[in-house]
Amino acid sequence: MTKIRPLIGWLTVAFFLIFGARWMSGLDSHAFALGLFLWLFLVIVYVAFGVVHEAEVIAEMLGEPLGTLVLTLSIVVIEVVLISAVMLGSEGSATLARDTMYSVLMIVLDGVVGLGLLMGGLRHYEQSYNLKGASAYLSVIIPLATIALILPDFTTSTPDGSLSPMQALMFSLLTIALYGIFLWLQTGRHRGYFVATDAQPIDPKEMQHQRPATVEKKQLLLHFVLLLVNILPIVILSKSLAKILDYGIAASGAPAALGGIVIAILVFAPEGISALIAIRADRLTRAVNLCLGAVTSTLGLTVPAVLAISLYTGKSVLLGLPPAGIVMVMATLILSAITFSQSRTTMLEGAVHLSLFAVFLVLIFSP
Repeated sequence: MTKIRPLIGWLTVAFFLIFGARWMSGLDSHAFALGLFLWLFLVIVYVAFGVVHEAEVIAEMLGEPLGTLVLTLSIVVIEVVLISAVMLGSEGSATLARDTMYSVLMIVLDGVVGLGLLMGGLRHYEQSYNLKGASAYLSVIIPLATIALILPDFTTSTPDGSLSPMQALMFSLLTIALYGIFLWLQTGRHRGYFVATDAQPIDPKEMQHQRPATVEKKQLLLHFVLLLVNILPIVILSKSLAKILDYGIAASGAPAALGGIVIAILVFAPEGISALIAIRADRLTRAVNLCLGAVTSTLGLTVPAVLAISLYTGKSVLLGLPPAGIVMVMATLILSAITFSQSRTTMLEGAVHLSLFAVFLVLIFSP
């Protein structure tokens, strides 16, 4: 299976390198364009599972903190590449980064968390997790989401939801610093916050001197190569997907925010499915780490990357959400803080989160 994924990805790359120009000129046929889009979408999601698998293998071999960095950066690279491909390939993509981050928040914190807690409640009645870890994630998510998606609407340096160059630079540095501190604590002295409560406690003093098992350099190099072999097809195919997505939204008159939703699904699909499987197996702490970790890394790393692209290319990036979006983000953050304020969850929390997710979907098509 691990060999088939990159093979399918590279075969798709070869087909698009040979026939891509001819296919892109035939997008006037809606059925043909839809077929190309579904092909690329499914291939990218399928290969993304290979990226996650190889990153997890490397994470186990390297130990912390390098393992977590590899896994996080692998997913964020895919997200940034997809956003960059659309930003650089069209003129009407100023809101794409905002829409993607907003969609990640709604899909993960309301959709995946809601469905997972509902499934877990139906199967296990109540589930427990490490409350300290969830609280740490939310303490970072709340200010990052506020800075990235809400604050730009209330600044006076620009007339719209964008940031001035000075604000973009300073907010990027602040975001990177905050995320870096969190990552250092997560993989260092407070690693115990992010393991299951029934696991063996970790002594912070021992943690500073802990070393991973001996790593075979050949095996490590092999998995790094396999990681690149899985990532590169996604990077190459992202440009074609961006063109088809941009054309499809314009031709069908679909909401522009739909592009952000598609990218969010592409990026988070492997981790989202892994989180639901973990919840079904009553491993809620792992699911919480996957979900809240995805949101944290999206805000902590995608925002600086997108703002850097904006400063370098001169393309405008609108980050501030419209009023309805601000209400939804605030409601989701408050609800998440309430849900993860107790060490046990039930299906009620899942149903409430899913109700907010349903409102999000309605507002996309009927703002």
